[in-house]
Amino acid sequence: MFGLGPSEMMIVGIIAVLLFGSRLPSVARSAGKSLTEFKKGMQDVRSDFDRALEHTDEPAPTEHLEPTAPKFEPPKTAV
Repeated sequence: MFGLGPSEMMIVGIIAVLLFGSRLPSVARSAGKSLTEFKKGMQDVRSDFDRALEHTDEPAPTEHLEPTAPKFEPPKTAV
């Protein structure tokens, strides 16, 4: 998790207990709810974006025609 080893996790846990003490369970619960809401919000944004890409109002591309130049005709000479 986050690239932390067991010793780093233990240090983070000890610091959390020192900072929050008996409030640690409620702080962890609030942090978990916030993270869950954030993930739901990001999923909603992603689904709205995907839906918008599917329903674009741009017309379908038409057949591409190569540009043509007029044929060269040499000048007619009077005989």
